Amino acid sequence: MKNLTDPFLSLGYWPSAGSFGFNTDILATNPINISVVLGVLIFFGKGVCASCLLNDLLDNRKQRILKTIQNSEELRGGALEQLENARARLRKVEKEADQFRVNGYSEIEREKLNLINSTSKTLEQLENYKNETIHFEQQRAINEVRQRVFQQALQGALGTLNSCLNNELHLRTISTNIGMFGTMKEITD
Repeated sequence: MKNLTDPFLSLGYWPSAGSFGFNTDILATNPINISVVLGVLIFFGKGVCASCLLNDLLDNRKQRILKTIQNSEELRGGALEQLENARARLRKVEKEADQFRVNGYSEIEREKLNLINSTSKTLEQLENYKNETIHFEQQRAINEVRQRVFQQALQGALGTLNSCLNNELHLRTISTNIGMFGTMKEITD
């Protein structure tokens, strides 16, 4: 380790021409100070703004939706692979059809159609499932965002209402309500 630092330490002993020189005291230089200040700012600056929470929520929801889409795409890829396998089987069946054309041509055609129809239905079902999943996740994300916004608005309104009420206004409201109840009691009696 000493061999690696020797060239750097010897730079400090070179005779300087004019005002040029190397400062080998690592504590007196600014890179450490700047990195400490940036580290503290980054560490304590996380999660300060309220909109960051909403952004994080939306980002998490977006990641879930993207993961669902990715899963659906993987299922679609599996279905395409099944389709390719079905096509390979179809080619095999067609070769066999050339051999047995006289006896079983109609049976082979029926199998071919059934294979294509079942694969098409499977692909269609997977596509429908993917679209339903995307729609469901979007609706769930929208509802969750609406609920969060409503909660924040309600908290803001309660905070404003509580800051506007003072003791005098509070007592006037209570006495007015008592008077209204007394009037209502007289009317019902």
